[in-house]
Amino acid sequence: MKQKYKNKKLAWIVFPLASNGVKKSLQGMLLVQVAIWSAIGAVFIAGFVGWANVNLQLTRQTAFREEAIGIAEAGIDYYRWHLAHAPQDYQDGTGGAGPYAHIFYDKDGNVLGNFTLTITAPILGSSLVTVQSKGTASSSEGTPRTIKVQLAKPSFAKYAVAANENMRFGSGTEVFGPIHSNNGIRFDGLAHNLITSAVGTYDDPDHSGANEFGVHTHITPVDPLPPAAIPSRTDVFIAGRQFPVPAIDFAGITADLSQIKTDAQASGFYRSASGSLGYHVVLQTDDTFKLYKITSLRSPPSGCSNGLSQSGWGTWSVNNQSLLGTYAIPANGLMFLEDNVWVDGQINTARLTIAAATFPDNPATRKSITVNTNLLYTNYDGQDVLALISQQNINVGLYSDNIFRIDAALIAQNGRAGRYYYSSSCGSNYVRNTLTLYGMIGTNQRYGFAYTNGTGYTTRDIIYDANLLYGPPPSFPLTSDQYQVISWEEVE
Repeated sequence: MKQKYKNKKLAWIVFPLASNGVKKSLQGMLLVQVAIWSAIGAVFIAGFVGWANVNLQLTRQTAFREEAIGIAEAGIDYYRWHLAHAPQDYQDGTGGAGPYAHIFYDKDGNVLGNFTLTITAPILGSSLVTVQSKGTASSSEGTPRTIKVQLAKPSFAKYAVAANENMRFGSGTEVFGPIHSNNGIRFDGLAHNLITSAVGTYDDPDHSGANEFGVHTHITPVDPLPPAAIPSRTDVFIAGRQFPVPAIDFAGITADLSQIKTDAQASGFYRSASGSLGYHVVLQTDDTFKLYKITSLRSPPSGCSNGLSQSGWGTWSVNNQSLLGTYAIPANGLMFLEDNVWVDGQINTARLTIAAATFPDNPATRKSITVNTNLLYTNYDGQDVLALISQQNINVGLYSDNIFRIDAALIAQNGRAGRYYYSSSCGSNYVRNTLTLYGMIGTNQRYGFAYTNGTGYTTRDIIYDANLLYGPPPSFPLTSDQYQVISWEEVE
């Protein structure tokens, strides 16, 4: 019994000891867990605070970046305003080289940052200005941002063909570029770009009956007459047609010709009347040209006559000429001759305008330009550009090349660009094979290098040179005095 008691007592003694040890152990474990969770919590809180701080900084940086690009845009807007008041100033009114720095203020006069402009002036004859604007917000946390914009004035060469009179494009004509007339257009070829007219309807002189749409076709199925719905006809007008649209100004070209004369006399190439039949300019790839005086033209063959009673009719083909000299293409790219002019040859990295006119302007004495032999570029990436601007006609004569190419922008201010009518009695040259024009045509009167009875050029391909729009030849007529944004990109 005593033994049992002792055992019980012993057990009693042992039990409390064991119980206290467990409690202490549990308390220690709890403290460890609390410490662990506290540490985890502290890590999470610190991470959250850090995350919140990073996001706050990113938000601030984003705000400053947006402010910086807004300031850079303000630099572009400022320079467009400057060009509107000083169109030829590419030095930001300083007279010196850039870059040009400006402080940018808000409406209350507080400094928000600054912008710096780097300006690249246009090449000869072009209005295309490149402006790079770097904007920086005032805060040291801001990141500069830079945008590059190209500004230009659209030129008269925004069209493959532009006319002040009714036009007809017959079957066999394929045009790669926009076409516009201040009157109506009958188009029976294939147009790869938009065709527009300044009139909604007109009386087509080649078709009897009621008025037709400003732009219409007689390719089967023939367009209906107004006021019927206008069919899309994508088989003819691949990019569509549009009418009426605003007219373009041909009369203003007179002022352009007068200015070309002044500038050619000052620092270009100028010749007064030849005292004979006109001048022949032969362009060469070494930036020179040969100048001839024309002393006689080829007579029409026996029986070849002016069957359509066209004004100024003739063969417009050179018979005899005498060399006056070889000259360098002028640095300002302007040649003005006060006589009829014949042009052919080839240029290489040249930008040139050849004008033929005499003043005061008199319908009886207006001058024309004729091309009978290939007139070519060497480069077709905008390095070579040539304009022929005549006071009267742009002619292709009787004895023109059978396979014929003209690389140029052609403008006939008061007359027409085209070929006179030569009947079958004019010899085998009355029908020619292929004419390819790479550039554009501006014609006051009705354009055409072929006639409905098959005379003229059987195939006519007009390929629009898009380089002319914002990089035209020197002193080429423009269609707007306002600079437009051509491209926009962020470069930093």
